Amino acid sequence: MPPSGRNFAYVLLDVFTKTAMHGNQLAVFTDAGGLSDCEMQALARETNLSETTFILPRDAATEATSGHRVRIFTVQEELPFAGHATLGTAFVLSGQSANTDAATPSEIVLDLNVGPISVRYEPQPDGSTLGEMTQVNPTFGQLHNGEALARAIGLSPGDLDPALPIQTVSTGMPFAIVPLRSLAVAQRLSFAWQQAAEYLAQTDAKFLYFVTRETVDPNFRLHARMIFYNAEDPATGSAAGCCAAWAVKHGVAQPEELFWVEQGIEMLRPSHIRLRAGMQSAGHDNQVVNVRVGGSVVEVARGEFLL
Repeated sequence: MPPSGRNFAYVLLDVFTKTAMHGNQLAVFTDAGGLSDCEMQALARETNLSETTFILPRDAATEATSGHRVRIFTVQEELPFAGHATLGTAFVLSGQSANTDAATPSEIVLDLNVGPISVRYEPQPDGSTLGEMTQVNPTFGQLHNGEALARAIGLSPGDLDPALPIQTVSTGMPFAIVPLRSLAVAQRLSFAWQQAAEYLAQTDAKFLYFVTRETVDPNFRLHARMIFYNAEDPATGSAAGCCAAWAVKHGVAQPEELFWVEQGIEMLRPSHIRLRAGMQSAGHDNQVVNVRVGGSVVEVARGEFLL
């Protein structure tokens, strides 16, 4: 390597799973100091994962008060927030990741473009550790017309669950939560991203998150899929937080009830996402608050990029 070359270490993780080669893949660059915006975007294209994160170390006093500065990129753009990227990056920072000697704190705060996000770790009965992030309080947006959405992506209106609304929710990234009638509909779901993009451009949502109350595993509450410009996502923590808020608001789950979502099964990367959200009185209304999204993380590889 020429003397002018630079080495950037990364960790490859599987998130929302306890099993390697399942869940959602994430590359975490552990010290991105010196990388330009263009270089971060180029590295995200090179890893070709749904998200790649870049840790930008700061002095200890700043990190103690403001958290660890982290930026998140897809192959196409920088995101203000992404769930599995947050959980996985906090896992690396916590010292949970293999081949590190760092002590494991119970809480890590990430300073993301959306603001500070806290991740806490809980020991589990099987000896593993489950991380849980607290997302920003949800905002509820547009109620979508089912016929218009179905027509836009090639579904029948009868494929939608008539008992539940399609609504945009954001806990940092706006998703339209789309309830489907059955597991069979979810399993055969297929459409070109351009169809969805044209529909979404006319709405307040950035992506669609499809859910159904029929599940493969009866221990799970919802079965989910998320298709976007980088193909299908095995697990979508940001969307899952929106889904938790939607579920509590519309009676699919009770306030503070722990429930699980399965995702990624159709693409042979099963993911297990734990959700809960609270409810508080706000004047004459009730407001969903304290959205938490949890899951396990497995380290699968380490390496360096040479620039």
